[in-house]
Amino acid sequence: MKAAPFDYVRASSAEVAVEALRGGGVALAGGQSLIPLLNARSRRPRVVVDVSRLPLTGIEQDGPALVLGALTRLRAAETSPVVRRTVPLLAEALTHVGHVSVRNRGTVGGSVAHADPAAELPAVFLALDAVFSVLGPAGTRVIAARDFFLGRHRTALAADELLTGIRVPLPPPTARHGLAELSRRPNDLAVTAVFTSVVLVDGVVTDARIAVAGAAPTPIRARAAEELLRGRAPTPDVLAAAAEAAAAATDPVDDVHAPAAYRRDMAAVLTRRALREAVAG
Repeated sequence: MKAAPFDYVRASSAEVAVEALRGGGVALAGGQSLIPLLNARSRRPRVVVDVSRLPLTGIEQDGPALVLGALTRLRAAETSPVVRRTVPLLAEALTHVGHVSVRNRGTVGGSVAHADPAAELPAVFLALDAVFSVLGPAGTRVIAARDFFLGRHRTALAADELLTGIRVPLPPPTARHGLAELSRRPNDLAVTAVFTSVVLVDGVVTDARIAVAGAAPTPIRARAAEELLRGRAPTPDVLAAAAEAAAAATDPVDDVHAPAAYRRDMAAVLTRRALREAVAG
């Protein structure tokens, strides 16, 4: 199928892009998510605003945070020594995002703004308490990841706002991460995926982060499971209880890929695996 007719604007600046987004426009970055939607006519924008050549790229450590330009290619972030050194959970999660050909074109901000609940990056940024910089007619504002994802392909971005950057607080040097993902084929969108970060001091969990993708209309933080871990030794029984708490926080639906009950069961299984990996270091 071919896309419905639309006007095309190549933005020369972020401000021009914001103006062009008014009145039914949609931003085109890497196009890995948008083009299929246009071709299926799931999206029928009046204007496609090409932002792919804007200077919103870059990866740097800014004090206690990793800063990513929204148009940074996924592959560039995946292979960045800075990302691997400072936020290894993000670096590992990026290897699961599509295939290399997709990551060569797709952008970090595009994945976030697309807000697929089964995608890896929204869940990782939720786990790491990232904040997103957004430009609109009134200027720049920041939105915490916990407030950004509102539903399947729905975010807190206004129609005339553009995501420009992501700021990720650096995990402590002693943080250990774990990742477990189930997909129908390698590098497909996850049926369910779990991303964890754990800090251990003298054998006791002092901090825990657990985010689940593919098990609700948005990525979720399993905060009850996190609280269950804090202040306790990560014994098999404690990890199993945290996994059940994470599964209880999910709100999956039946679809062509898996029934809701299966996704919930897998959330428990994958949380247990990811936590074991994190604890093992």
